[in-house]
Amino acid sequence: MNIAILHYSVPPIVGGVESVIGHHARLMSANGHSVRLIAARGESLNNKILLTELPLADSRHERVAHMKDQLDRGEVTPDFESLRDELVIQLQTTLASVDILIAHNVCSLNKNLALTAALYQLHISKKLPRLILWHHDLAWTTPRYQPELHDGYPWDLLRTDWGETSHVVVSHLRRRELSTLMKIQPDEIQIIPNGVDAARFYKLESQTQSLLEKTKLLDAAPILLLPVRVTPRKNIELALHTLAELRRQFANAALVVTGPLGPHNADNHKYFEALSSLRAQLGLQHSAHFLTELTDSFLPDEVIADFYRIADALLFPSREEGFGIPLIEAAFSHLPAFCADIPPLRELGLNDAAFFSPDDDPAKISGMIAEYFQSSPAARLSMRARASFRWEAIYRQHIAPLLK
Repeated sequence: MNIAILHYSVPPIVGGVESVIGHHARLMSANGHSVRLIAARGESLNNKILLTELPLADSRHERVAHMKDQLDRGEVTPDFESLRDELVIQLQTTLASVDILIAHNVCSLNKNLALTAALYQLHISKKLPRLILWHHDLAWTTPRYQPELHDGYPWDLLRTDWGETSHVVVSHLRRRELSTLMKIQPDEIQIIPNGVDAARFYKLESQTQSLLEKTKLLDAAPILLLPVRVTPRKNIELALHTLAELRRQFANAALVVTGPLGPHNADNHKYFEALSSLRAQLGLQHSAHFLTELTDSFLPDEVIADFYRIADALLFPSREEGFGIPLIEAAFSHLPAFCADIPPLRELGLNDAAFFSPDDDPAKISGMIAEYFQSSPAARLSMRARASFRWEAIYRQHIAPLLK
């Protein structure tokens, strides 16, 4: 599908809307769409996402600024009409092969009303592709814009439902405002929030990103981290049973074991086979992840640190440790720690970690973990944000269906 995204400017111009456009364009392109940016300022994002420059679409073009001064005084002059008519011709040519046009804020704000009016003229003449109006801000509901707005054309275009368009807003507040402003039903307005690029925010290594894509781990909550080698003394079977119990209350809970098989004992292969069999018996094939199955390469400290950043808790059921560095690494990562009550871990954790016997009932351990995640506002917010406000999740849940 050929998609065009229209705004006054696009990245690398710095701005909230510009940033959102950049994420949208990359996600759409990655999902097989042909994406083009249309703006007065900015650059092509890459060799697949090109920019079509439209100088008169700018909010700061000299002619546009002169026209806006007139409009702010309530004067609709030939300058406005000339700009509008030129933009009609330029837009019609630019959009000739486009299936969907997504206009961000240009039909919500009075930054360039000639551009707004040109889009409207093409739309009512049925010379536009399918039109999606994406409203981040609304001039008519924002006090600082009120002195610049007047009754009648073209200002009323910013508060009128044009018909046969899709309206998107970024919050429930904006939906209430737009519904009242345009006298349309709230359920006719789709809410699509802004989000966070997890890979950039966490500064994830490329190897980490590859592993996360294979496991879909970021869709899980809570994520329990077990950063150990696969060897019997690590008591990984207790972690699997605990995960199975935890999933009774948190259906999307997951466990990730980062280490390879212990290198000094051939019995570790038998142990891993037993763990794999137990995982299947417990129905955890898609929620208990052994990274050793996904890569033959050594996982450097930087990748392990990434998994501490994306995890929700440390689960450390080891029967034997000389020191217990994962507990300290969890502390550096601000992770809650659920640990076996053995002397080295007790010495490190004192009263600041949750302890259980390495022979404890998995249901008891899962109850301890569940109570934490049910009672901690920070943990609940973190898991909810990861599920709903990662750009990949937003695209899958909201944007992809919108484009169909």
